[in-house]
Amino acid sequence: MKKIYIKLIVCFSLLVVLTACEEELDLSNPTALSVEELLQTSNGFIFLANGVLDAYQKVPANEFLLTELRSDNVRANSENGNFPLIASYNVDPNNGDVATYYSNNMHTIKHANTIIDNRFLAPENQQYTVGEAYFMRALCHFNLVRAYQNVPFVDKVLDITTEEALEYPQLPEAEVYEKIINDFKTSIAYLDGVEQNRYRPSKGAAICLAAKAYLSQPNPNYAEAELLLASVVENNESFNYGLLFTERPAGANDNQYRFLLVNDFGNVFGNQFNGELSDADGTPDGTWRNNSGLEINDEIIFSIAYDLVSSDNYATSDSGLDDQVETDSESHSFAMTLQGPSNGINIATIDFLQVMTPELQPVRFYASLNPLDYGSFLSNPTVDVFNTKFPTDGEIGDNDWIVLRYADVLLLYAEAILGGAESTTDQRAIDAFNQVRARAGLDEVVNLTKQQLLDERQVEFVYENQRLYDLIRFGEADRVLTDFSNRNSLFYTNEKKYLPFPQREIDNLPGFYRQNDGY
Repeated sequence: MKKIYIKLIVCFSLLVVLTACEEELDLSNPTALSVEELLQTSNGFIFLANGVLDAYQKVPANEFLLTELRSDNVRANSENGNFPLIASYNVDPNNGDVATYYSNNMHTIKHANTIIDNRFLAPENQQYTVGEAYFMRALCHFNLVRAYQNVPFVDKVLDITTEEALEYPQLPEAEVYEKIINDFKTSIAYLDGVEQNRYRPSKGAAICLAAKAYLSQPNPNYAEAELLLASVVENNESFNYGLLFTERPAGANDNQYRFLLVNDFGNVFGNQFNGELSDADGTPDGTWRNNSGLEINDEIIFSIAYDLVSSDNYATSDSGLDDQVETDSESHSFAMTLQGPSNGINIATIDFLQVMTPELQPVRFYASLNPLDYGSFLSNPTVDVFNTKFPTDGEIGDNDWIVLRYADVLLLYAEAILGGAESTTDQRAIDAFNQVRARAGLDEVVNLTKQQLLDERQVEFVYENQRLYDLIRFGEADRVLTDFSNRNSLFYTNEKKYLPFPQREIDNLPGFYRQNDGY
């Protein structure tokens, strides 16, 4: 398929979300088209939809720094000025990563709103692009409300030459969640019957993320979340969703079977084991490499594509690579890949290394952490232990960024059924939970507790930017992070669950936006 180049030339202002100048798009011909002209072409909405996804490729680039690095999973060394400040809950409202994450999400929202504002012009065969736009607008606001709490919900392309911005104040998070859920539900209607592409929004992804939003709002709606998740879990085969899991072959001993499960878990992330096995017990040494042929698998519900070579995933020009090798994107986050150690960022905390051990996690350990680092750590606790989930080396990477996978859906389903209680014997919740346990090579449970579910999510999704939001959603952030902070001489307080609202947004509209408490 011939590669199509899309150039989005955006007029920048200090307030990216309010940018509404005319965009020109350079397609595969030299004729520059305005948005209005593009919408009259046969594939205009497709090009715009690709532009939304291309814009989102920037969002995960610093998400790790603002989420996983602010949990009890990972830390930064003390020699890299900005990152230890983030990790110690001492981030400043003027922090560049705080502002960039906000503006990157808002930039994507603006692209999505371009489609939504013009949705009645979309031809019948491109109506799905409207569904994708509602989905991406919801996803970006979901990112923002979880990170900054009270944020504006921007539902149109705004004109900075007018006072339209004043119509979009910060909203209480409950109102933001209501609008997010409505957007996801609208996208479900548009995406119903659309052929699944795991690199693009889908009906199944919208259902599951709407449920996650129901669980994340200040007053969780467990009943609605359960209904949505049940429609996927109980019909997973029709959605082509399932865990990567190998049944135990006849005659396989414990070590042989464990390696098969380790390989399954690594394959979820598109990684192929290419190291050596220990002569003593057959355990892998932690050496993996990315294999793009493995990245689209049944466990993936929605991923953002990152390819080392040019392909047909989204566009290249909006990624801003300029003097770098032309690929489909920048790496989703240098800090999370093998680039991380050079910056001293993705170091496992001692707290995490107490729960992620080869004994406690015989499968996840070997596809999540570097066993060689860990072996050195056992004899010298000052040794840094890094991750193996994202083995890409260098600034441009091959690993995709997984927004949603089926293991998350199963555990969210168990969470919805648990319904805020301390435990449950509901067989549906236990069966969903035990599927994830079995793939991790662990024994089944017969009674599921809230703490077990939270603990399972920590080790299943380490380095996937989930831990902080899990703690907040379970109401455990203050307890866990205060203890963690006290043990490690950090600066966590209950207000620090959320990032400061970017100072530049406050400065752009003096007296309009309010800074979050604690900053």
